[in-house]
Amino acid sequence: MKGDRVEIVVDAGDTTRTYEVVASRAGRRVETAVRRGVVEVSEVTRNGTVVRTARFMANRVLALVEQPVPRVADGEGAGAQSAA
Repeated sequence: MKGDRVEIVVDAGDTTRTYEVVASRAGRRVETAVRRGVVEVSEVTRNGTVVRTARFMANRVLALVEQPVPRVADGEGAGAQSAA
């Protein structure tokens, strides 16, 4: 199953720009951190190795939206039927 997705909306002067960081492979996740006025969004493997990082100035970031991938609960598959 694939990891998370993060959307970043940044003020670019007269307009806004939207960036997306998506966990590209199964087992990876996306982590966010705010340090010293910089927002860092990183794609991380299962062992914690950073694959790629996007950095934005914190005072330019308008929105940071973290969207987890919907998880399928046990018993909620294509073959499951409800007893009614």
